[in-house]
Amino acid sequence: MSQITLYLDDATQALVEQAAQANGVSKSRWVAELICKHAAHEWPQDCIALAGRFADFPLREDLPPLPADTQRMGF
Repeated sequence: MSQITLYLDDATQALVEQAAQANGVSKSRWVAELICKHAAHEWPQDCIALAGRFADFPLREDLPPLPADTQRMGF
């Protein structure tokens, strides 16, 4: 298991200590869980639950076709 060093001001350190204690975990575990939560490569379940909830949201198939691409200059 690897280790990192964080430099925190006193106020931030106090917040970390309070939050870790309130959640009943070590400071290291609390920070690691936050990193996993915010660095995940998946959509949060709350966002996934919104899929299909907006009946009037236009689908790609319902939009007018896009114009042809602009002719590019060769090199």
